Amino acid sequence: MASKNIAKRPNGKYRARYRDLAGKEHAKHFGRKIDAERWLDEVTAALVTGNYVDPKSQKMTVDQWCDAWLDSYAHRESTERQARVHVARIRKEFGPLPLMAVDEMAVKQWMAKLKREGLSQSYRFALHARLSQLLTDAVGARKLASNPCSRRTTPGAGKQRPYVATEAQFWKLYEAAEPKYRPALLLGAFAGLRVAEVCGLRVGDVDLDARVILPAVQYPAEPLKTEMSMTAVPIPDAFVGELKRLLDGRADGWVVPDDEGLQLGPWKVERHMRRIRKTVAGLPEGFRFHDLRHFYASMLIAGGSDVKIVQHRLRHSSAKTTLDTYSHLWPDSDESTRAAVERVMGAMINKTADPLRTVEESAEGPSSVEPC
Repeated sequence: MASKNIAKRPNGKYRARYRDLAGKEHAKHFGRKIDAERWLDEVTAALVTGNYVDPKSQKMTVDQWCDAWLDSYAHRESTERQARVHVARIRKEFGPLPLMAVDEMAVKQWMAKLKREGLSQSYRFALHARLSQLLTDAVGARKLASNPCSRRTTPGAGKQRPYVATEAQFWKLYEAAEPKYRPALLLGAFAGLRVAEVCGLRVGDVDLDARVILPAVQYPAEPLKTEMSMTAVPIPDAFVGELKRLLDGRADGWVVPDDEGLQLGPWKVERHMRRIRKTVAGLPEGFRFHDLRHFYASMLIAGGSDVKIVQHRLRHSSAKTTLDTYSHLWPDSDESTRAAVERVMGAMINKTADPLRTVEESAEGPSSVEPC
């Protein structure tokens, strides 16, 4: 703050004024000098702590801030589309209200209202995260003093409990799939690729000689989800042979093209999955392409792969993500824990048990009492 002062006006009022960090002057009139001093002290504290909000910005509505926020939101097309859907729900609830009116209780009431409407926990969590993102950016732009979204207001992300198809179910899916979609199913179930990665995969990204798949972009030609997503995925000879057969000598183009040889959209793959899953007994109604990735993870875990290996094959940026999703698939560790302790402790107990028993028997003499 460049300057501040209080001056008594001819009408007996006290005019308090200050300049903010940008050099802009703000003033306010008070009937008592002590009230003017208190106001300036509050403004000074807000500037020092970083909680200062331009007085004119305090009247900004949620609708106005959403407009400004969306204008500056430059991400992938699919991410921006999702953001606009979330923002529309936020506008519906808070649009005409001033930003300052969105407090912790208002957020809690909105979350409770969405739950009564029957929205899933994961979608409520996504909406809460988007609102928090909006308000955090408002704080950074000095339009809001603090973000009311916190752990106290969030509905929680919930625990993902993926459905893992059996081998028989997968091969029935594979048989039911149209030939052009079969490479997609193989890439999901035996390489763990996401549907957008499958649709962005070109023939040149598959090194059949080195037996690896090298994801480079996701549909349509966007960067992959994380840097870790670019990790090469090893594939066995059986996979290489089947891909060669399905590619039928193609040296370029898309691995999973449409009928005209153009890039296939992820929604077409998902639509085909919805159609063929109905032909396989036992698959849940919500079974989707991403569940093939869970099939791949379960196969690795059943084969004895540890957390770090599964993390790298799924190309998760964190092992925590792997554990949060698949910890229930690892074998029960109770017996392995007992075996480890038994191996060390049992040897000592067996070694010391006989000498002690011999010493006791020699001191007391042979017992004439039959054991019970």
